[in-house]
Amino acid sequence: MEEIKTPEGGTVIKIPIEDEVKQAYIDYSMSVIVQRALPDVRDGLKPVHRRIMYSMESLHLKSGGATKKCATIVGDVLGKYHPHGDASVYDALVRLGQDFAQRYTTVTPQGNFGTIAGDPPAAYRYTEAKMSKITEEMVADINKNTVDMVRNFDDTTDEPSVLPAKFPFLLCNGTTGIAVGMATNMPSHNLREVAAAVSAYIDNPDITIEELMKYIKGPDFPTGGTIYGKAGIKKAYTTGRGKVTIRSKFTIETDKKGKESIVFTEVPYGVNTTNIIRRIKELVRDKQIEGIVNANDESSDRTGMRIVVDLKRGAITKIVLNQLFSKTDLQSNFGVINLALVPQDKEGAPRYDEPGLYTLPSQYLKPEILTLKQLIALFVKHRDEVITRRTIYDLKVAKHRMHILQALIKAINNIDEVIKIIKESADTEAAKRSLEKRFDFDEEQSQAIVDMQLKRLTHLQIEDLQNEIKELQAWIDYLQDLLDNHNKILEIIRNDTNELAEKYGDDRKTEIVADEVEQINVEDMIKEEDMVVMISRLGYIKRVSVEKYKKQDRGGKGSNSAALLEDDYINQLFIGSTKDYLLFITNVGKAYWIKVHEIPESERTSRGAHIKSLLAVGPDEEITAVVSLKEFAEDQYIRLKEHFLQKTPIAGIIESPEKTIMIGFDIDAGPILFNLSPSGTSFGIGPATFFNDTTTRKALLKTAELAGSTITVKDKSHYLLANIALVGEAITLAMRTSVPVNQ
Repeated sequence: MEEIKTPEGGTVIKIPIEDEVKQAYIDYSMSVIVQRALPDVRDGLKPVHRRIMYSMESLHLKSGGATKKCATIVGDVLGKYHPHGDASVYDALVRLGQDFAQRYTTVTPQGNFGTIAGDPPAAYRYTEAKMSKITEEMVADINKNTVDMVRNFDDTTDEPSVLPAKFPFLLCNGTTGIAVGMATNMPSHNLREVAAAVSAYIDNPDITIEELMKYIKGPDFPTGGTIYGKAGIKKAYTTGRGKVTIRSKFTIETDKKGKESIVFTEVPYGVNTTNIIRRIKELVRDKQIEGIVNANDESSDRTGMRIVVDLKRGAITKIVLNQLFSKTDLQSNFGVINLALVPQDKEGAPRYDEPGLYTLPSQYLKPEILTLKQLIALFVKHRDEVITRRTIYDLKVAKHRMHILQALIKAINNIDEVIKIIKESADTEAAKRSLEKRFDFDEEQSQAIVDMQLKRLTHLQIEDLQNEIKELQAWIDYLQDLLDNHNKILEIIRNDTNELAEKYGDDRKTEIVADEVEQINVEDMIKEEDMVVMISRLGYIKRVSVEKYKKQDRGGKGSNSAALLEDDYINQLFIGSTKDYLLFITNVGKAYWIKVHEIPESERTSRGAHIKSLLAVGPDEEITAVVSLKEFAEDQYIRLKEHFLQKTPIAGIIESPEKTIMIGFDIDAGPILFNLSPSGTSFGIGPATFFNDTTTRKALLKTAELAGSTITVKDKSHYLLANIALVGEAITLAMRTSVPVNQ
């Protein structure tokens, strides 16, 4: 690369801008992935959470002590460990203390830490916090060289790269985060179930995920709710990705006057109850949900969560519930993405080395999507490493203490000589050198002897030293046995996790229903009532409830039914249920259908909507026939296809996902006029011939006098006039041409 020296003595290096942008973006992406957004699979924490817990440990904010201003904690984290904004630190601190966000809170809050209704927390100058007992388990033994310590951002102090984490934070509390090009969304679980699964894995490392699911039934969210179906859970546990459907729990209450209310006592995880109330009121206002009088959030610390939806008299509760579940967050999906940072070995100097005892290779972190078994295995592996390093540390401390005690006992047994040597020495250093030379002590032993108080020379103190040596030797033997027998370390992991479950475990909050959530049928959400359907000559259509029309006696004036355009008039009117079908036939031989309730309900005097706005008809299509049907029966047909009279089952129309089907009638000679009548009798225009189910071909041959049942029209100005009527089991056709038959 070209280098240019500047007059100031600096150097400018010319590089392509695309290379610099690429490298800068990669550096930024890796910083977000590793240092901000994703958790470490070992302790389950993002860097900001880890730094908050370590800071509280450094500030001695124990669970049994007093709380301290959150401003103190945030300032300590920012000043020593986290070179980012104070809002990110305080938001993370608050979330650790919210019982609706964390299955097991790791911060004990004092003051306003926000609510599930979306109320924000108070500023950090007002709130206080301290560690919870679970957090103490997270940082336990951190001073025993159990984890790697790294320099902080300004190289002034050390911070842990990971916490010892006796508590399985990632499995029990889950996490969520958005990085660059990837995201994580892990659900929380029940501590008792996780402890049982960890024990099962330790007993049998080859255990399958299906067997682990006998212990961990599924996610257990802090807000409760009901999970429907196990397919999504199994997929998430076996592949690391899945979708879990959660519904709110509710009860039906009836007051003294007989009015019903739906009371939701638990909601899906991550849902804002204020938004739910706002959404319900919007749906009621826009008449998308019928039967609701009011909705209020009556939650309190005394009564717990109570989202109350008051129903109108006569409202069908099931229909209202289905509408609420389909149109609000009272039912939601939790998309599981088990993405976490997993340590990977790399070449280089070992990060931990105790010759002859334990060596750990250098590592880097890599994001991976993990199965349930991998999450458990990596937690056990981390605890295995922590306990092994703790054992080595305790062993070294015990041996060091034994080394000192042996010197003290030796000195006490030769106390007169020791005192003489010290008295005859010029200073402390000379006394130490003389003791080392006479009794073969090392530096530490000689220092302990010269520091020994005279009260240690009593008979009682000597016995205490001898007893301490015996206990210390037993402790050393135990620690050495742990290092020699790996299975005993695994047993400690099992016992530690089960002990946590006994201390902090609780019953499952989220219920799991084996059946998949039933598909919400739109028909269940529609109240069945009679509607007046009107269609104008220009194609405007509307429906009006029959209740808006009143019966008139003789001499009544009548009432206006629509404000139509000039030269427009109502040419079709019929009464049908909201669950009836409307069948539309166009001039190019297509049949469309919609339900009556899909037609916008209008006021009695409004014009309505144009039919083409409701159907996906082509630009050159014209609707030429409409009929109302209760159902698409399999024994009903449209008998027309191209130039032939042929049966087209009506039932096939409803099976089309596009709500349309080509019934195949298309004449090149010009427009085809249909008139489909909902009456029970057939009719025709002029000398048209009628056809029924048994005489279709025979009658066509007799009337058209054409072999093969074809009609050929050469001039596009000519037309075929067809009349279709619903008669018994079939729709019959009558047709007439505007030209002689022999053409």
